[in-house]
Amino acid sequence: MADSRKQLLQKREESLLGGGVSRIESQHKKGKLTARERLSILLDENSFQEIGAFVMHRSSDFGMDKQKLLGDGVVTGFGKINGRLVYVFSQDFTVFGGSLSETHAEKICKIMDLALKNGAPLIGLNDSGGARIQEGVVSLGGYADIFYRNVQSSGVIPQISAIMGPCAGGAVYSPALTDFIFMVENSSYMFVTGPNVVKTVTNEEVSSEDLGGASVHGSKSGVAHFTEQNEVTCLHNIRKLLSYVPQNCEEHTSGIDFDYSSDKSQKLAEIIPANPNQPYDMKEVIENVVDDNSFMEVHKNFAENMVVGFARLAGRGIGIVANQPAFLAGVLDVNSSQKAARFVRFCDAFNIPLLVFEDVPGFLPGTDQEWNAIITNGAKLLYAFSEATVPRITVITRKAYGGAYDVMNSKHIGADLNYAWPSAEIAVMGAKGAAEIIFKKDIDQATDKIEALKEKEQEYSNLFANPYRAAERGFIDDVIMPEETRDKLILAFDMLKNKVVNNPRKKHGNIPL
Repeated sequence: MADSRKQLLQKREESLLGGGVSRIESQHKKGKLTARERLSILLDENSFQEIGAFVMHRSSDFGMDKQKLLGDGVVTGFGKINGRLVYVFSQDFTVFGGSLSETHAEKICKIMDLALKNGAPLIGLNDSGGARIQEGVVSLGGYADIFYRNVQSSGVIPQISAIMGPCAGGAVYSPALTDFIFMVENSSYMFVTGPNVVKTVTNEEVSSEDLGGASVHGSKSGVAHFTEQNEVTCLHNIRKLLSYVPQNCEEHTSGIDFDYSSDKSQKLAEIIPANPNQPYDMKEVIENVVDDNSFMEVHKNFAENMVVGFARLAGRGIGIVANQPAFLAGVLDVNSSQKAARFVRFCDAFNIPLLVFEDVPGFLPGTDQEWNAIITNGAKLLYAFSEATVPRITVITRKAYGGAYDVMNSKHIGADLNYAWPSAEIAVMGAKGAAEIIFKKDIDQATDKIEALKEKEQEYSNLFANPYRAAERGFIDDVIMPEETRDKLILAFDMLKNKVVNNPRKKHGNIPL
């Protein structure tokens, strides 16, 4: 018995060392943590329970039978975050560069299956050189097994990916199928084809960072939802994100205690400028409506004309979608429509109520937008809101023009409650453009065309550039003072907490992709 106990302890110690001391030191020299160090930060203290610590690969080609290490390049198991069950895998770059083999994939699939069966979030920490080329097609099959499970789990359990190092080729598609992607600045990158292939095919010279680094995917492509300065911050923010999200699609987010402050609501009355063409920061509106320090922005540096993120209102988790007048006047375009549609669908999948702040002058015009399918992409947001069955409330702070008014969670596409501030302008278009069309003949015949345009513009404004025509029709449920917004929303969401919608029976809709 003593020998068998000794053997077990030796194997456990060997497993903990991964690729060995020298490779662990090499990982640290790159400014990166090891797979196990990452899990110790991510999970509650002493909560991690490992599964598959003694797994080894089965390959014998190219001398691989002489290179066998316990764990085979990935640490898998379950643990807790803030007392809640989660399933995790953490790729170990010290073992064969974290490359994915048949058994490496099997370990990940086992954890994914457990997460789906038990209805708990799945978190993947990716740090891998890609497919293990010594194993050929079985490695590729392993990736496909993972992809399939990502899709089966989508909308059932939250799936979060953190890119902590390289993630290239087929490896990028598993994170892309998950709900949120975190990247670490200057130490992680993602791309389908690397710099060498790009140079061979297109003759472009580009670094890994410029091709697929965190800043690129956080601001240009929108692949990364969060970019973090270092690994520790990244792991802490994954813990924070999970505090807004339920365990699975059958549950709701739990409420927490909150500090009610009536003082900040007064600040809302001072945010909207007197000049309707002057920008303001919608994040100020958000911060003064939601609970203190509760707003967690998603896709912060991508499509900045749209703001999305999680927050708490009276201690309850909500999702926020808002136009940003401080960037491109808050117009809807290809990227902002995609960004918001994706976020709306996530919130709807996991029973997270939606709050929309609207100040939108319309869709961005131009050949670039039309040629890049603004029609289809705008329809994605329209589809996402129309499909959503969670409680949905809209507050129109200023402009709500044209088709963008319809798309931004209007009453016509199923919003539960629609409020407007007195500064709201709900119309087909701005007063100046409308006057130029409606009164073109009168203006052309006028002696002073500029003065005539001003008069007709004012005439149109008096009629339509206000919230009352829409309120008369019931399209707006109430016109409220800005400082009343927080109280109204708290009561409204409480009223809607038991909302039930029975959609037509179908396999699934066909969203305009």
